Amino acid sequence: MSYTLKIAWRYFFSKSKQTVINRINTFAFFMVVVASAALFVVLSAFAGLKDFGLSFANSFDPDFEILPERGTYFSVPDSTLVQLHSLPEIIAAAPEIEEKVFLSFKDKNQVAFLKAVSPDYTSVIPIDRLIALGDWLSFEGPDVVAGFGIAGSMGLGVYDYNSFLNIIVPKKKKQTLLNQNPFTSSPSVVSGLYQINEDLDKKYLFSNMSFGQQLLELQPDQFSSVVLKTAPQVTKKKLTSQLEPLFTIPIRIVSRTEQNAALYRMLNVEHLAIYFIFTLVMIIALFNVVGALIMMVLDKQEQLKILIALGAVPKGIHKIFFLLGLLICSAGGVVGLLLGIVLVLIQSAFPFIYVPGTSLSYPVLFEFENVVIVLGTLMLLGTLSTAWATQVLTKKIQDYRTS
Repeated sequence: MSYTLKIAWRYFFSKSKQTVINRINTFAFFMVVVASAALFVVLSAFAGLKDFGLSFANSFDPDFEILPERGTYFSVPDSTLVQLHSLPEIIAAAPEIEEKVFLSFKDKNQVAFLKAVSPDYTSVIPIDRLIALGDWLSFEGPDVVAGFGIAGSMGLGVYDYNSFLNIIVPKKKKQTLLNQNPFTSSPSVVSGLYQINEDLDKKYLFSNMSFGQQLLELQPDQFSSVVLKTAPQVTKKKLTSQLEPLFTIPIRIVSRTEQNAALYRMLNVEHLAIYFIFTLVMIIALFNVVGALIMMVLDKQEQLKILIALGAVPKGIHKIFFLLGLLICSAGGVVGLLLGIVLVLIQSAFPFIYVPGTSLSYPVLFEFENVVIVLGTLMLLGTLSTAWATQVLTKKIQDYRTS
């Protein structure tokens, strides 16, 4: 251990004869601890909120989706579906039809998106587990499953055979005769209501595949997409190279992140905003370290003169206080991180903070990435602030050497 580190270590633990300097040093250390703990806790809380919010989207969106490169629908024969299931990277696959429709129930109307699915659909997306009232599709008749948002706005009930929900779409074939209805309408019975979140609950309606194909005048092998559940760590590039040879037309593979590009972009922007805001808090805390270092330089003037008389070089004296500043930042950061980790783990295991107005515990998520971010940010800013604070030594050392 060099003499600079030994002296910096001693200055870190020793007390000054002046009470005010001791208080300044203690306050600077305390501010670093608080800033580090606050940044870690906030990043963990945001990670928990992000995970909680994405859990709803992840329960509704597939890992990957196969779409036609051009057009709305494409033909997927049974042999291709068998080949998809045979791939080791694919756990489950199911065709899907999605189309915008017009809903009419009694005197109420609404636009929604119809998802016509096959029985294999729930092996990819477990939507049947999200049924809050009634039952999932029977795949035997014109039954549908609606979201609570649609049901609330239209006054739908479950198994209401007195009033049918009419699903209306434009006819594919153009009619040339006058007074002919250009729309196709099919009555249906609501067998169940699902509940995910406000946006999805008022947007989607589920039916069986044959009902959707008849309504939209499609062939039995015509679909708008094929949804996939894949093994972990499967990349889009690898999946694309394996799937393209199975189709006779150009296709494109869309990942879950790309399906919710706007949501992920918003979350990333919010994450950066929170990080920069609390980084400013850390910068303010490090101003206290700068002030403490300057006060310690003034307090150690007599000792610095002795060190110079003993042959210490200016660079070595400068390094003493530079290392002292890094010791304050690193020790404060470690203590703050330990405090933040304890708070996060306690909130995860024994919640003591709840979402206002609910009995839902505030979600937090411990991620090692946040530990690295906090330590990296603190040491980078601490190095810069300490280097700036110790610049005052340059003139002082020159004065001591000439005196």
